[in-house]
Amino acid sequence: MHSSDSRRLFLQALASLVAVPVLAPACSRSQSPEGDGRSSAASPAGSAPAASTQGAPAQGTPAAPAQGTPAAPAAKVKLALNWVPEPEFGGFYEARESGAFAKEGLEVEILGGGAGVPVVQMVAGGQIDFGISGADEVLTARARGADVLPLLAVFQTSPQAIMTHESRGAKGIADVLKSGTLAIEPGLPYAAYLKKKYGFDKVKVVPYDGGVARFVADKDFSQQCFITAEPIAARRKGSDPATFLVASEGFNPYVVVVITRAALWKENPERVRAFARATREGWRTYLHDPTRANAIMAKLNTSMDAETFVAAAEAQRPLIETPEAKEKGLGVMTRERWETLAKQLVDLGVLPKAPTLDDLLVASL
Repeated sequence: MHSSDSRRLFLQALASLVAVPVLAPACSRSQSPEGDGRSSAASPAGSAPAASTQGAPAQGTPAAPAQGTPAAPAAKVKLALNWVPEPEFGGFYEARESGAFAKEGLEVEILGGGAGVPVVQMVAGGQIDFGISGADEVLTARARGADVLPLLAVFQTSPQAIMTHESRGAKGIADVLKSGTLAIEPGLPYAAYLKKKYGFDKVKVVPYDGGVARFVADKDFSQQCFITAEPIAARRKGSDPATFLVASEGFNPYVVVVITRAALWKENPERVRAFARATREGWRTYLHDPTRANAIMAKLNTSMDAETFVAAAEAQRPLIETPEAKEKGLGVMTRERWETLAKQLVDLGVLPKAPTLDDLLVASL
């Protein structure tokens, strides 16, 4: 959820949630993305096909063509995730399992990701049709000439946060930074933003190692986190995490942004629109009931147990279903949010200048 760099060593945090250590995660950060061996035309292992009985089409499945009319072949496309299968991607798996992609004439192969997987470059280069990125990554890639466009943003509020101990009595990130130790990756934009806003001169900054063991052992220790992950791990180990969203401090890039290449948008805009429609439908279904997609993802990501899938799905809901998303629709993006982020990245020295938003947002739906 986010730049994949900010998820470095994150499987250690997830592995800490289960009683038995996981020696070989389903998709490690050193691996290239792999398909799960299934597409939107396949049925879950051990379950019945999507078609309903009595000859009627199942919900989310297109009706059969009239007799004598050949069915149009489904367009095969690939979606690359920027992290391993987990609830932040639940709506995409649900769109496949429910038939939302199939209803739009798409056969979608979902490729799991990991640290260092160059999703943006893969999309820009045409190896894959759609990918998942963060808004800050999109702007940075565009500034470097990458042929990518954002379509929609699943997370309206970034899950990036700072986690400290409730016993410290901090009321916000400003209080956290007044003392103690902070584990953070200082090179990331949100860290640079916090450093510029508050300064790190009163706190001891150490590298973030991806786990929660030191946090649990040290009451003066704070760390970066995703509120859908490390706090869950810390609570299950008997600790008292209190979290503060970086978004509340004014730095709130869209996360889990669906991207495609500009060339595909120009060549086949209806296919892009179809993918976006199915994605929104999949997310609506997943938010209503994540059970089916969670079960599929759990088979692909054995480092996360069932209880954590449930907890993470619930924790991320308010970050996706914000008041604006409820009013304007899931995945909504605004020009104002992109303008604000671009200006912040220029101010932080991440971008030399802000990109032209008219060109960037041409395919936002």
